[in-house]
Amino acid sequence: MNKFIMNNMPKVYFGEGALKTVLENEIDKIGKKVMLAYGGGSIKNAGIYDEVMTLLHKYDKEVYEFSGIMSNPTYFKVQEGAELVKENGIEFIIAVGGGSVIDCCKIISAQAKTDRDIWTMEFEDKQYPTEFIPMAAVVTASGTGAEMNNGAVITNEDLKIKAGMLGALAQFSVLDPTYTLTVPLKQVISGAFDTFSHAMETYFGKPLENNVSNEINETIMRNTIRNMHAVMKDPTDLNARSELMWDSAMAENGILKLGKVTDFQAHQIEHQLGAYTNCNHGQGLAIIHPILYKHIYKEGLIKFVRYAKEVWGIKDTQLSDEEIALEGIQRLSDFIIEMQLPTALSEIGITDKDMLKKVADSTNIMPGCCKQLTHEEIYDILLECL
Repeated sequence: MNKFIMNNMPKVYFGEGALKTVLENEIDKIGKKVMLAYGGGSIKNAGIYDEVMTLLHKYDKEVYEFSGIMSNPTYFKVQEGAELVKENGIEFIIAVGGGSVIDCCKIISAQAKTDRDIWTMEFEDKQYPTEFIPMAAVVTASGTGAEMNNGAVITNEDLKIKAGMLGALAQFSVLDPTYTLTVPLKQVISGAFDTFSHAMETYFGKPLENNVSNEINETIMRNTIRNMHAVMKDPTDLNARSELMWDSAMAENGILKLGKVTDFQAHQIEHQLGAYTNCNHGQGLAIIHPILYKHIYKEGLIKFVRYAKEVWGIKDTQLSDEEIALEGIQRLSDFIIEMQLPTALSEIGITDKDMLKKVADSTNIMPGCCKQLTHEEIYDILLECL
């Protein structure tokens, strides 16, 4: 394993009714003026909005609503939220939703505490925020693990860049699996595949030799596969949704990454694809992963063989290592089809090869990938994804 420093993760309240417990325990840490941030009307239709507002009003909080956060949050939306916080002297932010809402609020939290442009600060000056408006995350759609870390993915529409930024870490996170019962099955599966992708991208990072983080990761991947099957069979299976919610948290709370340099090359490709097309994140990852892995498995053969054996249960001793690795990638492809996720960009309406060249040329190349790709190779991968 590589050297590492471990920080504490956010305090987590998990289980049915967790929000009420949170506010009873944490209310003294929440200022008088609260920004309630969310996406569209789904939290209102599900009754989550009323639940949150009732509890905040019970404790005499002055609530400012910030809605309309999109599935790929934009830098413009970040600035809009930060301005609302500054103008009204907001003391605490509660993000209610999935990863997009939580990510947006992480950067709002940071931008509201500085007059500097935070995009320029992070990407050009290579400086990162140290002061934040305190915030909490209430998860309604799991998969991203956004509630467990200070990373955020934001789209700068002017620059056509969708990239990771660093912002606030939630003081506490609420994971109530019953909230996910209001989420359509297609969205649940897409989010769960994002969880699976996070685990795989960490697993295939360096070093390639096995370690305890990888063995924990194998368990998370197997659990995610099993419970995705369970939710597909019965969308009302609350136990399966609970497992997937905690799989998501485990995949991004840092535990699987200890001693690792993570990969995340598939995410970098999909992020830029999203910057140009606004495509669904989990669906984009499902299309990219098998093609990417066919391009890099030889350089990471030892790990791809173990992945095939430990995650997909391939035990055929007559196969060569290369055949075992390829069978593992095929099992991944078959699983994606089983989960009714797309397997080609054309299935989600993406066919423009010139645009894909721009995506490839602007994709960030990660140091943790077992094979260092070029922009030309990324373009080849995207063309194969058509």
